Amino acid sequence: MANAKLKKIESYLVPGKRVHLVGIGGVSMRPLALVLAGMGLQISGSDMNASVSTDELIEKNIRVYIGHSAKNIADADCLIRTAAVHNDNPEIAAARAKGIPVFERAQAWGVIMRAYRHAICVAGTHGKTTTTSMITHIFMQAQRDPTVMIGGYLPLLKAGHRVGGGDTIIMESCEYCNSFLNFFPTMAVIMNVEADHLDFFKDLADIQHSFRTFAELVPSTGAVLANGDDPGARVALEGLDYVTFGIEDTNFYHGANYSDDWRDFDLIADGQAVCHIHLNVFGRHNALNAIAACAAALRMGVDPADIQAGLESFTGAGRRMEFKGKCNGADVYDDYAHHPGELHALIDAINALGYKRVIVAFQPHTYSRTKALFDDFVRELRRVDHAVLAEIYAARESNTIGISSEDLSRQIRGSVFFETLPEVTDYLRSIAQPGDLIVTVGAGDIYKAGEALVTE
Repeated sequence: MANAKLKKIESYLVPGKRVHLVGIGGVSMRPLALVLAGMGLQISGSDMNASVSTDELIEKNIRVYIGHSAKNIADADCLIRTAAVHNDNPEIAAARAKGIPVFERAQAWGVIMRAYRHAICVAGTHGKTTTTSMITHIFMQAQRDPTVMIGGYLPLLKAGHRVGGGDTIIMESCEYCNSFLNFFPTMAVIMNVEADHLDFFKDLADIQHSFRTFAELVPSTGAVLANGDDPGARVALEGLDYVTFGIEDTNFYHGANYSDDWRDFDLIADGQAVCHIHLNVFGRHNALNAIAACAAALRMGVDPADIQAGLESFTGAGRRMEFKGKCNGADVYDDYAHHPGELHALIDAINALGYKRVIVAFQPHTYSRTKALFDDFVRELRRVDHAVLAEIYAARESNTIGISSEDLSRQIRGSVFFETLPEVTDYLRSIAQPGDLIVTVGAGDIYKAGEALVTE
């Protein structure tokens, strides 16, 4: 069925066709619009709100409608949507009524991917954005001129994407709604496989099956690289041919002689020292991300000197422990962590930094994830000196569960809960003092609380 769909979408992604993108301002829809326009297609799109992203598209002569309406698709040959846009959207409903085909964003990226000799697809429950960004730094350093699609902002690119002229595309690959099964990877990099997106997947076994199917997309001439330290990845790939990377020395690619902050280590491949790695990001999780990036680059024949220099030039992706400024002498950072595994890695890293107090302002992302992983969130947030809970960020959901961040706060001694972000900001300002580390954490708009903290 998937191949039939791809054949169908391929016939529309040709010069002269008019393609309408629903949710065009989104993090991977905006670059898709720019890539398709560069291929000679006529592109239009719509989004609920005007933003920096929609402004950029308008500047590039792409027609953008603010708000969704059936009128917006009048002369479209096909529509492309994200997984978050449902059938009751007026543009989707109008297209279906008119018989205009509607495709998923991931299908379009899959078609684009086939034009490249090498397609490096980075997947996993977490670590995708940082690892994809690190690989991008290495390939840019090696002058491979890659095309890149990242689910975040990378300062090096001044964007989350890049259209290159080389033979390689580097792609962050999300499992939600099985999006990554539309891709054509020649190299799959699997960071970890944990329970997440349980509004779509039935359970962990269902997720593992999806990742296994993703790995099976790689041709025999390609490579599957997976985190050998991760039990979920090992179960998912059992019986398949893959190469391991990880922190532990049981992996084909691993590190040795790690520094206390994990920023320095020796890179080992098949028992042989390759080079010394120095990072400008800290924490065990970032050492793992870097080892994965090294493994991908070495498999692609990148010179170790370029790997060293590329990783040393990486100072973090947007919203990945990003320094925002100071408030009353406290350091204020922001991080995208929205899964207990990500929170665990983040808190491990920040607890090792030596601050007097670690204050985490956390905004859970989606009601379904908060309910499914409730006990895990409580366990992690109990590990910081002070937890501040903002109300759950709904994203694509409605609160049919009847859950609130206040429920989390009741289980975390000493924590506080606020319904609005301005209240979070006011509270953080009232308690901030020298020696504090304040981190706003979550995949929603919690970063606004931290930004207000350092600008007011």
